[in-house]
Order: sequence, then C-alpha cells, then structure tokens
Amino acid sequence: MTSENFNDLAAFVAVAEKRSFTKAAAGLGISPSALSQTIRALEERLGVRLVIRTTRSVSTTEAGERLLATLAPRFADNRDELTALGTL
Repeated sequence: MTSENFNDLAAFVAVAEKRSFTKAAAGLGISPSALSQTIRALEERLGVRLVIRTTRSVSTTEAGERLLATLAPRFADNRDELTALGTL
C-alpha cells in the first residue's frame, strides 16, 4: 500500500467519525475542499460511494460503514501503540 492510499484511508476515517468535512479537515490540517477531493478520488479508485454529502451533513453509505468498521479499530490500535512508544 502506498502512503497516498494510507493517507486517503485515514482521511476517510476522519470524515466518517466526525461526520463533517470541516471538522475532519481541521483535524488533518487541510482545507475542506482538498479533503472532499481526496474522498472523491478514493471513491473513484474503489468504485464505490463511501459518503453521502449534503450541504449540512455527511453520512456514510453501507459500503462506507463497512469500511469504517474495518479501519477504525486498526487506526485506533496504531494511535495507541504510537502513544505507548512515546512513553518508553
């Protein structure tokens, strides 16, 4: 997996967990429009829609929920391990 793919998946998790492009973008340090483009490109590469965008909210599709259920625990484990390494 390339670092670009990893970053795209991390961006998806952020959007899905925050249910907001604005909040997720702020946490990632990028603009909401750049984040939206990242998610759109990920959806195109995967060939499936992951999020439903409205002017006021973001929700995940069934495929998005499935991907989030798989990725979120793994990203949490990585964060926990990196935190633990910092205490050594």
